[in-house]
Amino acid sequence: MNIEFTTKIFAPEIEPKYRHAKIFEAFDGLQSGQYMELTNDHDPKPLYYQFLIEREGCFTWDYIEEGPEQWRVAIGKK
Repeated sequence: MNIEFTTKIFAPEIEPKYRHAKIFEAFDGLQSGQYMELTNDHDPKPLYYQFLIEREGCFTWDYIEEGPEQWRVAIGKK
């Protein structure tokens, strides 16, 4: 996958109670056709489900790396 990322987020550096809000804030700042890279120390599947509820039809979600120590996801804005 050869994607140019507008922004990159390393989730473990963000305090847990603010993490999802910061990720959504970064996503909302993207223009249509832009991507952000999310790196995490566990599978961010719960975040994916939150995206399905809160940004239905507005995003793409593609795993770049799937563990076991690091997960990287390309999240695109439609």
